[in-house]
Amino acid sequence: MAAIAFFPFAFMDIPQVGCAFTSRRGGVSEPPHDSANISFDVNDDPSAVAANRRAVFDRMGLTGWCDLNQVHGDVLHFDPKPFLPEERAQQDGDGLATAEPGLGLVIKTADCQPILLAHRSGRYVAGLHAGWRGNKINFPGSGVRRFCEHYGLKAGDVFAVRGPSLGPDAAEFVNFDTDFGPGFDRYYDRETQRADLWRMTRDQLMDAGVPEAQIFGLDLCTVGMDDTFFSYRKACASPVRDTGRQCGIIWIRTERA
Repeated sequence: MAAIAFFPFAFMDIPQVGCAFTSRRGGVSEPPHDSANISFDVNDDPSAVAANRRAVFDRMGLTGWCDLNQVHGDVLHFDPKPFLPEERAQQDGDGLATAEPGLGLVIKTADCQPILLAHRSGRYVAGLHAGWRGNKINFPGSGVRRFCEHYGLKAGDVFAVRGPSLGPDAAEFVNFDTDFGPGFDRYYDRETQRADLWRMTRDQLMDAGVPEAQIFGLDLCTVGMDDTFFSYRKACASPVRDTGRQCGIIWIRTERA
């Protein structure tokens, strides 16, 4: 197996927390899931998916794995029970939070935004999945609020990073008004029919109390870099509509790590 390429991210003031965003490069999946697909739900060979997930698990030095059957909602699961990367998720939802070291919180994407959260102490982390529907219901903001409420934290001590996703030059919405409803006009260019979901997420995080200086983003567009990332929109424009999923992953480092 070729090593799965990924983009590491470090919150400089929180060395206890690890973050990474995987790519489609490396791994063992065959086209159209080539090559580092980590989702069991996209018609890929399950044995290839399991091998890719195990490779990510081992490379990050995790002791447990947790992902979800993502449904474009706002359910946030706290302190989920970890399982092996070769196993399928049993719970529906779009957010995970934990205080357990070694547990990787895995957010699967192929244009949607993986948003990773860490508390200044390094003792609490969360991962959120937000497509445009997640932005519409303000999951970035409500996720931060519930994360803080559950663990007794202050939003001013939360750091956030958004991973590779649908960029503002590619986020076309021809039915923006009906898709989003009122209140989102400032994020939409009617001439180009593009929406800036990255700015929308930043503003929703800030409205929840996360300081702007503590919000980061990997400004890598999955549509424009479909040789590096899986893109659902790009796949839907092709005769073969299937594609894989990369992931954003966050964990609290164990002492041995």
